[in-house]
Amino acid sequence: MTDYFKDDARTQQERMLAGDLYIANDPALARASRDAIRMAAEYSRIWPAHPDTAARILRRLLGSVGEGTEIRAPLYVDYGRNITIGARTFINYNLTALDVVPITIGDDVQIGPNVQLLTPTHPLDPQQRRDKLEAGKPIGIGDNVWLGGGVIVLPGVTIGENTVVGAGAIVSKDLPANVVAMGKPAKIRRGLLRQTILPPRR
Repeated sequence: MTDYFKDDARTQQERMLAGDLYIANDPALARASRDAIRMAAEYSRIWPAHPDTAARILRRLLGSVGEGTEIRAPLYVDYGRNITIGARTFINYNLTALDVVPITIGDDVQIGPNVQLLTPTHPLDPQQRRDKLEAGKPIGIGDNVWLGGGVIVLPGVTIGENTVVGAGAIVSKDLPANVVAMGKPAKIRRGLLRQTILPPRR
């Protein structure tokens, strides 16, 4: 196999976190991923019967979890530690968050069931894929975003605060704040208008 890293002294994990090409089946990374998968499976097994124990597992598994956040099981991750979630966020069943690089989820986010947050990328070069090279691009979900059920967010995407993404959409490019987007690929349909609350009639 070609020595892709002969002039690069970094570990495979360091390359991975930098978003550069790395060997996906590196033994150290494989151990870390298996540990995370076991923790996620344990979390899913005991939630919601033992919420306090489940919460402790979640804090060990993920990079950080804000106060008042609820994540319904099952949950699937690659490493877990590269995921940060803000406060008061609600994540429905069956989130798949492949975190070879950071996934950042803000405060007050609503994530529907069966959502996928996918940071890994693979080379177009067939030999590099055969040699198990991959890379990653981070995903950012802003505060108060709502992702409908079945949304897929692709590598490198950032979604601005308050934005709503309709069920089943595939988000392949950044979305700004304060819009509604839907479709495959997701396209902006309209902006979000501030609602005026009228005083009650006397």
